[in-house]
Amino acid sequence: MARLFSNRDRSFDLGVLPTELLARADVEPVAGVRQPGDVVQPGADAVLGALPEYRALFDRHLDGVTAPGRAPVPDDLVTRARNLKASAYFLEVTLAGVCELGPQDWLQAEHPPHTHAVVLLMEFSREPKPGEPGAEWIRGTNAERTDLRCTEVAVVMAGYIRALGWSARGHVAGQTLVDLSTLAQRAGVAKAVNGELAMPFSRRGFRIAVVTTDYPLATDLPIAPHASLDWPDAETYMGAAGTRPGFEDDELAKRPVHLGRYAMERIRRVDEPTTLVLREEITRVPKRADLFTRALAGDLGDKAKTERTRFAVKHPLAFAMTPLIRALVPLQGTREPLQPTGVGGDLSDPQRNADAIKALAHVMGADLVGICEAEPWMYYSHDEVEGRPIEPYHRYAVVMLMDQGFETMEGASGDDWISGAQSMRAYLRGATMAGVMAAHVRRMGYSARAHSNAHSELLHLPAVLMAGLGELSRIGELILNPFIGPRSKSVLFTTDLPLAVDQPIDFGLQAMCNLCMKCARECPCNAIPFGPKVMFNGYEIWKPDVEKCGKYRLTNMKGSACGRCMKTCPYNREDLVESERLLWLSIDVPASRRQLIAHDDSSGGGQRNAVKRWWFDLEIVDGAAVAPPGGVNERDLDPSRTDKLAKVQKLAFYPPALQPPGGTTLQTVMPIDRPAGLAAYAAAESPPAARRRRVKGAPEA
Repeated sequence: MARLFSNRDRSFDLGVLPTELLARADVEPVAGVRQPGDVVQPGADAVLGALPEYRALFDRHLDGVTAPGRAPVPDDLVTRARNLKASAYFLEVTLAGVCELGPQDWLQAEHPPHTHAVVLLMEFSREPKPGEPGAEWIRGTNAERTDLRCTEVAVVMAGYIRALGWSARGHVAGQTLVDLSTLAQRAGVAKAVNGELAMPFSRRGFRIAVVTTDYPLATDLPIAPHASLDWPDAETYMGAAGTRPGFEDDELAKRPVHLGRYAMERIRRVDEPTTLVLREEITRVPKRADLFTRALAGDLGDKAKTERTRFAVKHPLAFAMTPLIRALVPLQGTREPLQPTGVGGDLSDPQRNADAIKALAHVMGADLVGICEAEPWMYYSHDEVEGRPIEPYHRYAVVMLMDQGFETMEGASGDDWISGAQSMRAYLRGATMAGVMAAHVRRMGYSARAHSNAHSELLHLPAVLMAGLGELSRIGELILNPFIGPRSKSVLFTTDLPLAVDQPIDFGLQAMCNLCMKCARECPCNAIPFGPKVMFNGYEIWKPDVEKCGKYRLTNMKGSACGRCMKTCPYNREDLVESERLLWLSIDVPASRRQLIAHDDSSGGGQRNAVKRWWFDLEIVDGAAVAPPGGVNERDLDPSRTDKLAKVQKLAFYPPALQPPGGTTLQTVMPIDRPAGLAAYAAAESPPAARRRRVKGAPEA
């Protein structure tokens, strides 16, 4: 839920809980302590049956090859430890600590020559109450679901350290060479209470992962035996230091799990999106027409083709996520119909099914969830590898958004070295969530297939729009959510499971974006239009110049990819009560909108906050992390850019007639025709003209 106090002055490596206030002491861990488990037993319909193939996949990646050279990281051991803790918090662990390893910590004689352990604590998610939607699928599964999440994070953290040039291996329950509970106590993330690990400031259960390494680090002290794990005073309970308040769980408990943490039920629903969608005029496009696929084929030139496979994973933290993202693709699921199995309980009520699916999505880690029909025009027309036709195969799409994280974005320029990792973190989390959920639906006897950034047969943008998760923004090919703004990544799965669908939403964004041009002003490559919306392949859209945008993201030599438009958007706000007040002001008082936009600039919205800058600027070159040869983007706001850029802006777009036709594969190069794209943009139909034409019943243009 929204916090009362800002964390803008709190260093990211300290985490969301005020553990720096705990008394510490150099004491020996208590032996024979167990990790917390589930307090109820799972039923026959539980999601547990979908987890083993994912856990087996992640287990295979707990160890790996160390980079051939060592990265130029700081010699200071405290700085190194702070970086690793921040990396863990970036991956959404609850607590992180570091300790030294002794011979007694290993469970077998043969083990790596590691000297230190990074200990990661991951809290359990909320579970539905008995009788609430999804309870039969979810209750009693927290330990195994959280162990899967711990394994995912341990794989990435160990891979990151190996990419820096030091040996590292992940350890989790069932796949460990070390005593997890002992190290959790020594690293100070938990203490023994009545034979079981307990964490500070939380009544939830949790699970532990450990990454062992020979990377020298500063260590933490254990929690003192006499230290209370409760809130020390009223100020801390209220979250006055910018930490998670003590009342959050009690407040969340008042909301059914399927509703999630954000009050999307308060946003106005409409029959059709706030931007025109002419379904019968939409031409389905092949995957080969996607801009990044065109780059991979060589359509954008040699440099873009070379950079295509590395632009978003040049930083070692993003690089560490890549193996899992790619390995998840073969598990995405089926297109063909299945027969109901009887697993899953009573599935006759589409609304109950939809609510249960949403509850499962939230406990798996989704920030927002919506459901729409997977209409035929949303599917790609052809595969890009073989050129085979794609026939629409499922009726429904379950669409999920993952927040890329305000704090890290606040510390970044949007196009520096952490940008790609922000995207990859969300893509990995989403691929796991959608994959497990689709596997669970298949166990119930309904066909289901995940669609991730690594492989999708459905266009995400229209699905996010129709599922009621946001409105189309000036950024263009981005659906903006009222609560987390533009800083989301999407994942979805399609299915034949009967589901009730959501309606699109209207929170006044079209009027706001008409007034605000901040994303266009701050775009490094002048690719976002200052002008009005146009019609593009049946959609009303502020159509960005995807060639300019794509080339910059691909060939950015001072960072990894780009998300500067998201960084500088006035809807990119900290999760505060004050931010929600501004949202409702923009909705309920239209006269305030222009002033809200001006206030965002005058109050420093979109400026970098040095307190939140936690990552090392590094680039993977020839398999090793080095200081970036091109340097680092250090951008901040520049209000003077509007007039300069608007005067010289020339935009191109590429409708289906200017894209590779269906059946074209990656083996065929089809260079982009920019003069034709410029002419197409200049001749684009306006949305008012399209509406008038529709009213008159004129034939398609």
